[in-house]
Amino acid sequence: MLRLLAALAAPSWSSDDRVIRIAARVQDGALRLEGTTRPLGVDPRRWRAISAPNRHPGASPTSAAKAAARAPFEEAARAASDAGVDEAVLFDAADFAVEGARTNLIVAAADGTLRTPPLARGAQAGIARELLLERVPELREGDVSRAELGTAVEILAANAVRGVRAIARLDGRSVGNGVPGEWAERLARAFARP
Repeated sequence: MLRLLAALAAPSWSSDDRVIRIAARVQDGALRLEGTTRPLGVDPRRWRAISAPNRHPGASPTSAAKAAARAPFEEAARAASDAGVDEAVLFDAADFAVEGARTNLIVAAADGTLRTPPLARGAQAGIARELLLERVPELREGDVSRAELGTAVEILAANAVRGVRAIARLDGRSVGNGVPGEWAERLARAFARP
């Protein structure tokens, strides 16, 4: 299967690093895979984020997957771009962090716990998130309130393309001491492990 996907993608590759997104959809009763590519682009080691101006839509039958209901994430991503930052954190109606516009969140809280918001809040079951839950025994699902996010020692963003990135600033304020910390390094190593 990987060889087939590589062969299908080959005409789109160039000498620069690229990302391929494969979407599955049903058309005329048949499953179709569609691939698009884009340049990977520059990515800083330390990210800056904002709290999204819009609410996370919450859990639904399709919320764990990247489904068609992308409007809230696109709105949050536009807000991040307009603010000149790398990510936007979405909160639900109860003011709990759910995920980023394009990443899952991991929070090293002031109480010493390492948590990622639960899928029950509507977070997507991202590949990086699942891999880190398997590889890092300290990482658990758990709610993270807006207040806890404001006092976090580290906030990390994870996705399959970018890996693990430290969010060093949230809403203009430093997270922890403003540099990638121990958990950023440890989770990055765990993600990169074959």
